[in-house]
Amino acid sequence: MDYKTYMCVICGWIYEEEQGLPEAGIAPGTRWEDVPPNFTCPECGAGKEDFEMIEI
Repeated sequence: MDYKTYMCVICGWIYEEEQGLPEAGIAPGTRWEDVPPNFTCPECGAGKEDFEMIEI
């Protein structure tokens, strides 16, 4: 299973599907498309549309 990584283009915060964001109720392994549409960056508050997939 290939997990992807998404980066906030505003501040550089990283969302890793494999890790999820348990403190925000997003379980490890949660795909980006399954993250709620009202998700905001925990660092800067940017919206989900301000993230792009990156290769690590």
